[in-house]
Amino acid sequence: MAAGSGDTKTSPMGRLLAPVRGRLWLACVIQAIGAAAGVAPFIAVAELGRVLLADGPVDQGHAWWIVGLAVAALAVRLVCLMAAGGLTHFADLDLQLDLRRKMATRLSRLPLGWFDARSAGLVKKALQDDITVLHHLVGHSYTNLTSAIVTPVIAFGYLLWVDWRLALAAAVPLVCGMALYALQFRGYGEKMAAYNAALGDVNAAAVEFVQGIAVIKTFGQARKAYGRFLERTKACVTFFWEWVRGMLVTAAASEIVLSPLFSLVIVLAAGLLLVSAGLAAPVDLLAFVVLAPGLTAPILTLSYAQNEMMLASQAARRIVGLLDATTLPEPAAPKAPQGGVVVFEKVGFSYDGETEVLKDIDLTLEPGTVTALVGPSGSGKSTLARLLPRFWDVKAGRITIGGLDVRETVPEQLYAQVGFVFQHVQLLRASIAENIALGRPDASRQEIEAAARAAQIHERILTLPRGYDSVAEDDARLSGGEAQRVSIARALLADAPVLVLDEATAFADPDSEAAIQDALSNLIAGRTLLVIAHRLHTITGADQICVMDEGRIVERGRHDDLLAAGGLYAKLWTASESALGARAEAAQ
Repeated sequence: MAAGSGDTKTSPMGRLLAPVRGRLWLACVIQAIGAAAGVAPFIAVAELGRVLLADGPVDQGHAWWIVGLAVAALAVRLVCLMAAGGLTHFADLDLQLDLRRKMATRLSRLPLGWFDARSAGLVKKALQDDITVLHHLVGHSYTNLTSAIVTPVIAFGYLLWVDWRLALAAAVPLVCGMALYALQFRGYGEKMAAYNAALGDVNAAAVEFVQGIAVIKTFGQARKAYGRFLERTKACVTFFWEWVRGMLVTAAASEIVLSPLFSLVIVLAAGLLLVSAGLAAPVDLLAFVVLAPGLTAPILTLSYAQNEMMLASQAARRIVGLLDATTLPEPAAPKAPQGGVVVFEKVGFSYDGETEVLKDIDLTLEPGTVTALVGPSGSGKSTLARLLPRFWDVKAGRITIGGLDVRETVPEQLYAQVGFVFQHVQLLRASIAENIALGRPDASRQEIEAAARAAQIHERILTLPRGYDSVAEDDARLSGGEAQRVSIARALLADAPVLVLDEATAFADPDSEAAIQDALSNLIAGRTLLVIAHRLHTITGADQICVMDEGRIVERGRHDDLLAAGGLYAKLWTASESALGARAEAAQ
């Protein structure tokens, strides 16, 4: 039942449809019976014509028997359509439920680094859009395809029985139309992939232009950015037009050849020749006038089904790719980390298994201290910090919390010990209270409000239409700085003793920055803190500053000591101060 997707035992499509394959086969058998019954009334019309136009008295009993047979066939068709449709749609519902449960389970077990490398749009596409594509396949395509095959086969078989010569004439438009369709859609898969890529470039350019409009206009680059968008749009339109233009002649020819009128003309012309030659009876033409124009109608259904099969095959590959995504190994007997001492021992890491991103990292974080990671872009700061909450597993060495390797625990226990606050905040489409209590769903409203007060966001929440019950992105529209303070309240409530902080104020306005800094001062008190520093003036008081370059820690110490050493940190500091001075002058 996985047409167009290769071996059903190994293909993504066959694997996904395995739980409902039996019901799909049964539905197709029932649909085939219904399709055959659907042809019966047309055959009845032709046979009734034979009875009524026969020489001599009309055999009324025979005529009424034909009418009764046609009515019974219509009833059988209705029952079969309802039964087949019910089977496929219930199978589809079961399949959707099963796949969404499996995907949700897999997503809950994937390392957070997997999500770092993928946009929410890609996950949503697999979880929602691709499942919808499979709905059309399971709920409609297979039964439609069955009807599109059975109906013309039954009709053509009857026409062969009436007159094989006229039947061959009636098949001419069908054969020619199918040949034209094959010519028209030659290389369709490759061209559709290229079109999707071109459309993706347009979407990316549009998002880039819209999201960066403020920066673009500030630096006078609006015309240049718009030019990139326009260039990609023109390239997409040009490709599409060249593709479509090549199909215009064959598309028009196939439409003409497959039209019922063309079939009617062919059979009437052939019938006239045969009748004139005395090789066919005039009454035989009635069957061809009734049935021949319908022989080509299923071709359009077949083309739709082919397209749906191709889309479903692509969707199945994406779904299977998610279901097969590698999860982090979990210990058979997990242990809970104790204490706040974090140690990186000879840590090495690579994303692809070949290029080393981190090399021989030795670092100790003591409880109640602040350790800052600084360095040029791409030096490995974020990667190192994200290894602590186990976004990925180290490829060499180990990371311990309270002496316990983080690989000897499970995510639930690890996240109770390690919290993190990053620049880019994602609030769930849930109430503000639920967003704050994400790490402690059993927290009371009083505890939630206390965390919000400490995070400097309580007063803002009270101004929302329903206060803490307001839903994010619904009736709770928060700025970036406000959402950041909600995430800080979440971390405060979770009360993890170890905290990873990707400098939360990097993109905040002055007012938000002050509020966030106040919130952070409440958050970091008494915790083991690892900070990814983007603006050096915010970490001058850190207990230790680790300077990273090309995946290694090349300097470490306090601010004054590192400045005095005159190394990489001193250069970064000088550059940072120059940038701050330039911004201050521009503001004046």
